[in-house]
Amino acid sequence: MLYQLHEMRRAFLGPLTQWAEATSKLLSNPVSPLAHTPFSQRIAAGYELMFRIGKDYKKPQFGLGPVEINGKPVDILEEITQKKPFCHLIHFKKNLNDKEFAALKQPKVLLVAPLSGHHSTLLRDTAQKLSEKHDVYITDWIDARMVPLSDGPFHLHDYIYYAQEFVRLLSPDLHVISVCQPTVPVLAAISLMASANDPLLPKTMTMMGGPIDARKSPTGVNNLAVEKKFSWFENTVIHSVPHNYPGFGRKVYPGFLQHAGFVAMNPDRHAQSHWDFYMDLVKGDDNSSESHRKFYDEYNAVLDMPAEYYLDTIKTVFQDFSLPLGTWDVEGKLVRPQDIKTVALFTVEGELDDISGAGQTKATHELCSGIPDALRLEFVAPGCGHYGIFSGRRWREMIYPKIAEFIKTHA
Repeated sequence: MLYQLHEMRRAFLGPLTQWAEATSKLLSNPVSPLAHTPFSQRIAAGYELMFRIGKDYKKPQFGLGPVEINGKPVDILEEITQKKPFCHLIHFKKNLNDKEFAALKQPKVLLVAPLSGHHSTLLRDTAQKLSEKHDVYITDWIDARMVPLSDGPFHLHDYIYYAQEFVRLLSPDLHVISVCQPTVPVLAAISLMASANDPLLPKTMTMMGGPIDARKSPTGVNNLAVEKKFSWFENTVIHSVPHNYPGFGRKVYPGFLQHAGFVAMNPDRHAQSHWDFYMDLVKGDDNSSESHRKFYDEYNAVLDMPAEYYLDTIKTVFQDFSLPLGTWDVEGKLVRPQDIKTVALFTVEGELDDISGAGQTKATHELCSGIPDALRLEFVAPGCGHYGIFSGRRWREMIYPKIAEFIKTHA
């Protein structure tokens, strides 16, 4: 019923937000006579703020810009390499002919994006920087409300199988980077491949800001999962997709609930950000205003997660701690990170990460006891929060160079 009420609210606000947007433009466009009346800029700013708070945010585009190759700009094309019901594997292909690209000898990277509420476009900055010197592929997860019931369920173990399929498809000479939530299923995927002596293991795996061992330095996210019983999650946050979507009837954890949780973690910061946006509009600070729009166009665009996948993650990762305790059984196969011996490991954490606390990702080294010391590296980014690990100045200037060097060393 909650999902239906959300849709009713969205339908009600739709015309209101469109009117607010039109009024804002009418009062701010220089060619409009109303833009030159007293207080027009303040009123226009208020209407734009109303529009942005109430609007429905669609999935953003990746839209990677050109990269410089041999002193010349080269466009990045998006090519779907493989389609799965819940995910598309996208190749950020450089607009070069085969001979030109082969001459670059760029390492192949599989960037595994989180399926945790936001779209994979959240890693746009990650992919953009990596594309400068690497051949990048990314997992683009599909909004569960857009997946028909006939395509079946999607469990945590399905995520593992997707990861394995993509690794095998892109191997050999592949480097895997997982950001936040997928560090757990990616480690499981590679562990199971190592246990089976799979010849298509990647060369390296980089784990960034993920809950490998959520018992260490628990954050608000971890505490909620422990404080509430599993039945609470089943009965409170799982809802059915309404009839106006292709996934009608599918059980999901709705994106709007996840978004509310994100905002609730730092309500004062978001309120201040919106007030600053209003004042920037009043002052005519176009650069700051546009930065706000770009951030919240991404931050407010959320997707629904399949209920079975979400509940599996809550229980396996945040309540039972199955991976660090060595009790994770994936359809009869025990996940044994200690069986990984030839894959180089790099862990990256943010000093100020309030999503995956200090030590949660570093725990990967303890679990992967079979990896020689020469194939290990760890880094804690000073002054870096969760999003700063993979986006922004610290990612580009502090973290990316270390990942690029790590990949180069073990290629």
